Amino acid sequence: MTISIHTEFIKLDSFMKLASLVMTGGEAKELVLSGRVKVNGEECLMRGKKLYPGYTVQLDGGEIYTVGSENA
Repeated sequence: MTISIHTEFIKLDSFMKLASLVMTGGEAKELVLSGRVKVNGEECLMRGKKLYPGYTVQLDGGEIYTVGSENA
């Protein structure tokens, strides 16, 4: 599933809320710090990681979400 953004990048915790993977930033922080989130196929422990169009995010081995650009 592709989630479009209208900025140059989006931080991981904000992306997780935008994609409805979590309801709050605290929930995102907990999931990221527990090692349950992968960015571009690699475990990511930085909730503030900058995601750019083309990056992928996966939670608990589930559906892969792609960062898209509204300008594409």
